[in-house]
Amino acid sequence: MPETDAFERISNAYYHLTSAEKKVADYVIIHQKDNQYMSISELAEACGVAEATVSRFVRRLGFKGFIAFKLAMANAIAGRSSGGNPLSGEISREDTVADMCQKLYAANVDAMEQTLSLLRPEALQAAGDLLKSAGMVLCMGQGGSMVVAQEAAHLFSTVFGNYFPVCDSHMQTIATIHLGEGDVILYFSYSGATRDMLEIVQLAKERKVKIILVTRFPKSPGAALADVVLQCGANESPIQMGSIAARIAMIFVVDMIFSEVCRRDLETCQTHRRMLADALAEKHL
Repeated sequence: MPETDAFERISNAYYHLTSAEKKVADYVIIHQKDNQYMSISELAEACGVAEATVSRFVRRLGFKGFIAFKLAMANAIAGRSSGGNPLSGEISREDTVADMCQKLYAANVDAMEQTLSLLRPEALQAAGDLLKSAGMVLCMGQGGSMVVAQEAAHLFSTVFGNYFPVCDSHMQTIATIHLGEGDVILYFSYSGATRDMLEIVQLAKERKVKIILVTRFPKSPGAALADVVLQCGANESPIQMGSIAARIAMIFVVDMIFSEVCRRDLETCQTHRRMLADALAEKHL
């Protein structure tokens, strides 16, 4: 078997591996570029297994030793990376498990890298200003974006008591009616152009409620009405609606907003999180 078939060997042998050997396989698949530079002891430590387990793993794949395995991995990665990264495309029926995992990994990492390059620091600071001084903050979205809105409300609630998710579109309208000047809506919409979102944003503007919109498209109808636009990455085609990569890009934005607000009063935030940890500890066995 040629050395460039390292990933295929892992895929073919995976269900015959021991649980410890599967830990090595999983790590190697996810961290393909990293493990080719690691020693056997470093790889074993990263996987939480003994060096002997790594040795058995590479021999089970048909390699004479760890060095031969690393060389095969390096050759496979180099072959797949030539002329661009073919693993960042669509999943195909011909893909191995390793191919599929690498494609998904590449897409998710690319989504965060795009987000980091697209997000303007001044917009993040402006969002922090609004949220830090806000009375009530409602987190909203539609479809898959609502999942992100719920995650945002959950994260902020670990420190602040004025963040709430509103899921149903009718309830979003009802909740917005009760908002006023000094309140904020944190809205998540990949397209920035859904009817429900535009209705909420327009209603909020009438009530002098500030809008922070997280979207892929800064020139969308929703962005034109928002007070602050936070652009996320991840290219999502119409047949990929609700993709994990798009949600990861938005959640990355949530993490940055949360950190921007918290860093303005780190001591208070740390105190609140310790209090929460103590309270939740009672719920665990």
